[in-house]
Amino acid sequence: MKNKVILLVEDNPDDEELTLHAFEKNNINNTIVVARNGAEALDYLFAMGIYAGRDPNDLPLVVLLDLKLPKIDGLEVLRRIRDNDLTQLLPVVLLTSSNEEEDRLKGYMLGANSYVRKPVDFDEFVRVAGQLGLYWILLNEPPPRCPDCTKG
Repeated sequence: MKNKVILLVEDNPDDEELTLHAFEKNNINNTIVVARNGAEALDYLFAMGIYAGRDPNDLPLVVLLDLKLPKIDGLEVLRRIRDNDLTQLLPVVLLTSSNEEEDRLKGYMLGANSYVRKPVDFDEFVRVAGQLGLYWILLNEPPPRCPDCTKG
């Protein structure tokens, strides 16, 4: 089995570092691609911009998506993921510090697979991020590839 990618969409360098540390501590050795804003995340997923040479059919195992992002916010990124045949079934976890009920509701209405609030405590953040990674990598059964989705 090849090393599947996890797309981490996170603009806060401290949260990025904590998440990467949590994955390392939990022996999650997948390649982590970090997008630091919504536009960069969409460029990666749809093989545009600096990712134009990437195969758009080679999707990440899971997208860990912050809500409050520069350029394009997380909810709009999620909307565009769900609106595209190629990515509509891609697992997306909203990993955010937002405690707003409206954000959670909008996220689920737009098709988020999960909504996880980032803990403030360092040890708890490491534990939660590690559990997230282990669940989506080891336990979750991803949807089957859609054969018609790759046709132009």
